[in-house]
Amino acid sequence: MNIVLAILALSIMIIVHEFGHFIVAKANGVRVKEFSIGLGPRLCGIRTKETDYCLKLLPFGGACVMQGDVDDETSDEKLDETRSFENKSVWARISIIAAGPIFNFLLAFVFAVIIIGRLGYSPAKVYSVEEDSIAYEAGIREGDVITKINGRTISFDTEYSTYRLVYPEKTMNITYVRDGKKYKTTLVPNKVTKTAYRVGITIQGEPVTIAEVSDGPAKDAGIKVNDVIKKINGKEVKNTSDVGTFMSEKEGAECTFTLLRDGNTVEVKVTPILTEYEEVETGMVVYSPYVKGNAWTTLKYSASQVRYSIATVFDSFHMLFAGQVTSKDIAGPVGIVNVISNTVESSKEDGTLYVILNLLYLIVLLSANLGVMNLLPIPALDGGRLVFLLIEAVRGKPIAREKEGMVHFVGMALLMVLMVIIMFNDIRNVFFS
Repeated sequence: MNIVLAILALSIMIIVHEFGHFIVAKANGVRVKEFSIGLGPRLCGIRTKETDYCLKLLPFGGACVMQGDVDDETSDEKLDETRSFENKSVWARISIIAAGPIFNFLLAFVFAVIIIGRLGYSPAKVYSVEEDSIAYEAGIREGDVITKINGRTISFDTEYSTYRLVYPEKTMNITYVRDGKKYKTTLVPNKVTKTAYRVGITIQGEPVTIAEVSDGPAKDAGIKVNDVIKKINGKEVKNTSDVGTFMSEKEGAECTFTLLRDGNTVEVKVTPILTEYEEVETGMVVYSPYVKGNAWTTLKYSASQVRYSIATVFDSFHMLFAGQVTSKDIAGPVGIVNVISNTVESSKEDGTLYVILNLLYLIVLLSANLGVMNLLPIPALDGGRLVFLLIEAVRGKPIAREKEGMVHFVGMALLMVLMVIIMFNDIRNVFFS
């Protein structure tokens, strides 16, 4: 059932993306020959006079095939050339191509409205500040709300945490609000050497999920990537900080991890070892319970959630190029389905409502991600096609169709190679890590 929900979530994003192309194409008088969900051989569908609406074998991807997208000369039917994509104005074609990613952003916004309308939002509020710490000396106090770091808008506590993860040592020019007034300060994070009991895992997110397992006690005990930590020594793990806290309480004694793995509960006994490590600290904790607002704040923070989701894509690229993450951390369709499935399973004990809300949150993040990725200027993707159309708008005439087709063909071939590599990576992480 979890896998079905995960595939359904992916399908919703794909359907909305292709529907964006479809509805704007129709509005511009372009004939849509095929509207398909999935890839590969056709399984079933409905053929109308103009369009074949169909479901295909592989539940990843989709297509909105317009007249002019493929070779129409092989068709026996008489075609109205005025309804071909290629015969529409350049701005009409730009709107059709851009509609897919834009609809993904709209989907993310609509679902964000549902989530924030029901739960509220968590501002980047300073929960605590250690005395004599860097943050305290910079003038920051408990209850302050951080609104900007180095000119970047910060709307949520998770947004602050993401920034610190991506730029741990970067000097922060912080704008914060106290009693309705804005203040500015500069904070330089401090690198310190600490010791703590650790087992050799990297964790992330809520629910707390194993992102990486290095050589050490956890690997020896059989803990795997994508395991969800539910309890340590019988205590419920609600966030990433709980993991270190609960292990430290045992002072090196054996700990019992209760894990969720592929829908099953697994108990693993691990003995942490005292480890010396470096940490870049500020001396403050940024966290806030959910705050519910009025209709305006709901819309405002829903837009901020989409903006934050888009920003995380570029943050991920930064971490990849900076060596903070590796290719092993990249997930494709199989990996995404597995993450969604684990999230659904770990939310069940909180009730159906939280299963739905967590699923919607993942769709917000992934739909915004899909929108951004499709707008990148990569041949064969929407962004690559937009580049050629924008060049045509500037030049006043199109680039030769054969040349553009060759570029997209090479891009598609490279994308297929990349997809095979990512699929292999997914299978390795899900089944063999």
